[in-house]
Amino acid sequence: MQYSVTSIVAGAAIATALAGVAVFSNAAEQADLTVHEWGTFTSIADFDGRAAEWRPLAAPPELPCFVERSAFAGKGSLAGTVRMETPVLYFYGQQPAMVDVGVRFMSGVITEWFPHAAVSESNASLGPGSQGVIRWRNVRIMPTAADAFPVDTSGSHYYAARDTHAAPIAVGTQTEKFLFYRGVARFDLPIAATISADGNVALRNRSHDPIADVVLFTNDHGRLRYDVRHQAGADVTIDPPLFDREPTVELEAMLVGQGLYADEATAMVHTWRDSWFEPGTRIFYIVPRPIIESTLPLDIHPRPADIARVFVARTELVTAQALDEVKRALLGGDAEALAAYGRFLDPIARRLAATSSSGERAAMESQLERTAAASSSRSYVGCGT
Repeated sequence: MQYSVTSIVAGAAIATALAGVAVFSNAAEQADLTVHEWGTFTSIADFDGRAAEWRPLAAPPELPCFVERSAFAGKGSLAGTVRMETPVLYFYGQQPAMVDVGVRFMSGVITEWFPHAAVSESNASLGPGSQGVIRWRNVRIMPTAADAFPVDTSGSHYYAARDTHAAPIAVGTQTEKFLFYRGVARFDLPIAATISADGNVALRNRSHDPIADVVLFTNDHGRLRYDVRHQAGADVTIDPPLFDREPTVELEAMLVGQGLYADEATAMVHTWRDSWFEPGTRIFYIVPRPIIESTLPLDIHPRPADIARVFVARTELVTAQALDEVKRALLGGDAEALAAYGRFLDPIARRLAATSSSGERAAMESQLERTAAASSSRSYVGCGT
């Protein structure tokens, strides 16, 4: 496959964990405190390369049962253009400390979080001016506390984010290695990506901020191809070589280059490995820091001495092969083939419907409804229920 790159410019356990932590600093600035955050903005490209509208919460839940969820997450029908996935905030310091943390999600809503927090939204329809807000009060940072974190039997990839040297934290009686939240929003990402019928991918930077590295990746039924474009400028056509491995080394290097610690970068890639490298074609790039700050204003009081915020944009590209496979599966009632496309099935099917005959459209919509009904039956079950 060739890619054309255009215009990329620049309980008892809890009591034990809390024992001995009695004095917390509340200075105007925490000179001893460092905060690192990573997260993902996931989208699927539309005809014009911009983020298409989809229902990212329609897939079966994969988070642990103790994670709190909004009513939107339970319904699964919330439509947006971007799924903000697994932002986690790590805290580092030599001494115990206490902070208040708040995040505003512009044009979005907060859908999942842990530990317990105060969550609100100004416009649940994600219309103009909507804003989701999450606040944690009296977050205790406990560098010397033993790890005593909640677990369940889900096998969720959530737990991989704990594999760092960050300090344990506590909010009330709930302990964790980080502050965790997720959401859904409606806004444009900086890169518009299109893929032609013959497999050429064109990328256009729609922002004023430079984007240094872009990973172009495809998994064609186990055949892996990828390439990394560094400081791509003028039009370039490349043919990514065939590899027998995933671009984990390159992605981790990109994350560390943006300020994450090595173990944080590894934890992030391990968290998303199954999803990032599943069959399909997609791009990955680091979201410029100004876009992060304007989209997700972060307030920590007292102020840490240093804050690193690194978000990866993952944009799914719909190939001609994918369109053909989904159309055959919808018309043939092949539920197994459709399940392979997961949460991206609906926007792909809508693209097909726009160019199909009325008869085919009706048959595809009927099968899509049956598939959605089967998926929604696998609803969230809380701990102990």
